[in-house]
Amino acid sequence: MEIEKYLNRIGLINIRNIYRNLPACKLIEQSILKGEGNLTISGALNVNTGKYTGRSPKDRFIVDQAQVRDDIYWGNSNIPIDESKFETLYAKLMAYFQNKDVYVFDGFVGADKRYSMAVRFINEFAFQNLFAHQLFIRPTQRELENFDPDFTVVCAPGFKADIIADKTNSEAFIIINIVRKVIIIGGTMYCGEIKKSIFSIMNYFMPKYGILSMHCSANVGKNNDVALFFGLSGTGKTTLSADSERRLIGDDEHGWSEDGVFNFEGGCYAKCINLSKENEPQIWDAIRFGTILENVVLDSEGREVFTDNRYTENTRAAYPIDYIPNCVKEGIGGHPKTILFLTADAFGVLPPISKLSKHQAMYHFISGYTSKIAGTERGIKDPQATFSACYGEPFMLLNPLYYAKMLGEKIEKHNVNVYLINTGWIKGPYGVGERIKLSYTRNMVRAAISGELEKAEFEVHPVFNLLIPKTCKDVPSEILNPINTWRDKQKYNETARLLLEKFENNYKKYDNNINYNEVAQTAR
Repeated sequence: MEIEKYLNRIGLINIRNIYRNLPACKLIEQSILKGEGNLTISGALNVNTGKYTGRSPKDRFIVDQAQVRDDIYWGNSNIPIDESKFETLYAKLMAYFQNKDVYVFDGFVGADKRYSMAVRFINEFAFQNLFAHQLFIRPTQRELENFDPDFTVVCAPGFKADIIADKTNSEAFIIINIVRKVIIIGGTMYCGEIKKSIFSIMNYFMPKYGILSMHCSANVGKNNDVALFFGLSGTGKTTLSADSERRLIGDDEHGWSEDGVFNFEGGCYAKCINLSKENEPQIWDAIRFGTILENVVLDSEGREVFTDNRYTENTRAAYPIDYIPNCVKEGIGGHPKTILFLTADAFGVLPPISKLSKHQAMYHFISGYTSKIAGTERGIKDPQATFSACYGEPFMLLNPLYYAKMLGEKIEKHNVNVYLINTGWIKGPYGVGERIKLSYTRNMVRAAISGELEKAEFEVHPVFNLLIPKTCKDVPSEILNPINTWRDKQKYNETARLLLEKFENNYKKYDNNINYNEVAQTAR
């Protein structure tokens, strides 16, 4: 179908200009000409997203329809909106686009062609269309000529909802209509909403094909040994998976089929607060022409100041995956041999590395634990335990236990080693202790992936019942058991029991579908 006819069919009429699948250089030119952003000294396009510098979870809705009602795990993450309210807001959004330019990117989600989804992105702003171009899988010319979208995303940051009339929580909205296969986004310029809305629909459809959808990074070594890295923001997922000794399959979102893992995306969306060439050389070198930076402070010469958080802690860089040297361009790998759950424990009580049984892996996957610390969110003064099921609860449309059961089955079937990695604090909690050196964490991760750690002697943590290695190459043995780094041992045990209680209270909110007693006992 010709693009103009398609736009008219979905309600976009009287469009001034339609720009379809422009190359990156043309989208950058359009963005600069329209005042959306500026080039930095490195050549990247830097934009300021204004009021919204991160996701707005309370403004994301799922249209409540009979066909999907029983599938959705309704709650704080999946908020229902009436279908009639969606239709009213949709009509207003279509009217907003009249006499405006639109930027269209037709691409794919899912590197495995058997399960890929064709998605049409329709954007008000050129820089957001550039984001879609760089983050998702770009079509060949032949694929573009025969393109028929499975899903459509319409994004207009300049259009704001009426809170009273539209029954939204703010001027911003992200609404997923699974039945109509359309997503509408308005009121926010933050590009992450585009990315995560697509991830949400993959998390709905992929399990129906027997594919575990995962919020994780993936890389592969010379021996085709695939490793998965799960972790919430700030735990080091992107940093640790971008390893010069291994090939990057994908940065953030993957599926695990009967044949192995495959990337959902064609790009990376890395946090870049405090980015340095020394600690993250691959990400540093990826920031060049074609990369989109969000809310990065520039000096008077247009040079990025990554240490400056005046706009947000959540500064971001979006770039194609082939900006990372030695990446797996086809985005496909075999079954993982190692899974790493990353957490930044600000209480300072979890071991830097510990080995998990299958049931412990399911328990920690459901928990999805990390910590919030002072400075990351307004009003936080002391460390706070944060739990996000499947390490991505805001994007999981089904019951988290459904994904956890699939994970457990795959771990058992493929004999996968699973480790919990604490990239957070030792020698005490945040404010007292210190953060584990990145070099130590890298060494532990490499020992786990190589299988070297399997040769170590282990001891059992008395509170968490985790298996802790007594030695790890190029890591001081005294830090492996965290109690050794605390001066006050009694205080350590009290803090550890407090965190365990938080784990158990969090788990109790889920249905008892996978034998809570069995899972919880193995995690004590």
